[in-house]
Amino acid sequence: MSLSVDVQIACDDDDHPPPSRIREWVAAATNDRHDPAELTIRIVEAEEIIQLNGDYRHKNKPTNVLSFPADLPDYIDQPLLGDVIICASVVREEAQQQHKSLEHHWAHMVIHGTLHLLGYDHITAEDAEQMENLEINILQSLQIANPYLLAGNDTSL
Repeated sequence: MSLSVDVQIACDDDDHPPPSRIREWVAAATNDRHDPAELTIRIVEAEEIIQLNGDYRHKNKPTNVLSFPADLPDYIDQPLLGDVIICASVVREEAQQQHKSLEHHWAHMVIHGTLHLLGYDHITAEDAEQMENLEINILQSLQIANPYLLAGNDTSL
């Protein structure tokens, strides 16, 4: 598959993985796709994610990851999957609270957001189980432990 990942660093926080690692995690999440794909991963400050979370989810608080699948008309033939927005400070705080490796939590958030762009969701219990199992398998392929079994983990993304 031809995969193009635009990584945008829109925060002062240096405690995030390098773009090359982010691209590896996106590639792991899109492994079974054979068609070209383009997406953006944007790493942001809390203020930006609060604004987006308020505008699109009507929740006036920070969150770890938001995904915006591309919604192109059928007549536009572009391989755009969409955008994944990740808040660096929230990911760091969650990793500390959940006693996880910061890099492993970043991998989970990138994979989670990418799977949303591929059409997976966790609205119903059945959908959540399917998405979590896929995340677990992808993370396992990267030698990363099941994030849903770690102590102190809040599984509500």
